[in-house]
Amino acid sequence: MVNLGFVGPSRPANDYRLLKVTDGDTPNIAMAIRMVSIDTPESKYGGRAATAQATLERAKARLLDGTYDALPQDLRDYLVARITPDAAQRHLAAGQAAAQEHEDMVNIRLADPNGRRRKLAVIATGELVEDKGRLLAYTAPWFSGSASDPLPPRNDPQRRTFNLDMIASGWAATFVIYPSIPSASDLNLLLREARAAWREKRGAWARFGEDLLLGYEYRACIKLGAKNLDDGPAAAIGQAYQRVCVDLRTKDEVGLYGYHRVPPPQRLWIWEEDLVQARKDLSIT
Repeated sequence: MVNLGFVGPSRPANDYRLLKVTDGDTPNIAMAIRMVSIDTPESKYGGRAATAQATLERAKARLLDGTYDALPQDLRDYLVARITPDAAQRHLAAGQAAAQEHEDMVNIRLADPNGRRRKLAVIATGELVEDKGRLLAYTAPWFSGSASDPLPPRNDPQRRTFNLDMIASGWAATFVIYPSIPSASDLNLLLREARAAWREKRGAWARFGEDLLLGYEYRACIKLGAKNLDDGPAAAIGQAYQRVCVDLRTKDEVGLYGYHRVPPPQRLWIWEEDLVQARKDLSIT
């Protein structure tokens, strides 16, 4: 019996669609990618607009009637103001528009000079696979390096990731989550583009309003508005808020419930269970 006293990292199994087997040790699968450091509005989460709006209205009522008094008053006021009568319709429409923007962007940038379609470059990062089985990664056009499709210089705009361009277009908000943090230069480029998109109200903000619920806000409100609170309000709050927010301008923690005090481009997120290590790695206060 061999015992090395070490167990390698392991992740839960996920189900994937088998495309084909190309070798004795090479099955090819279809795998979804979750683009890191960004978050777009949802296009289906919470159901159709009428169903989702009813859920948001339940959340709003609970924020007003004392059910969620464990949340700070300023956060409750902030959410109540954003749950407008058309909040779900605008959010889901923004999600569909963001998906179309992404598809159009990919179609344009994956076309090579010869009229062929480039492959997609996938740069995995962080914890690699998230709990829904999606690969965490940056994506960009793949250049073949041939004479007809040479790899552009490193700072050439053609090499920008789609993650970055979705931020720059205003169809995605920054959603940088420790430990999947870009290098200093890439992070600052991301933040510059995010600040410009927010300041100029591009994309989703231009079409659907400055008070549009961001993806993570919308998902939190859907959880707060769950039809049944069988496990109590505290459990619903725990489901809705699991990440601590840090203000990147000062590196100060604003906690589980203070993200709304920080402009969207300046928010860094840390899972609550990662907070102790993150404090050591990032020197946050």
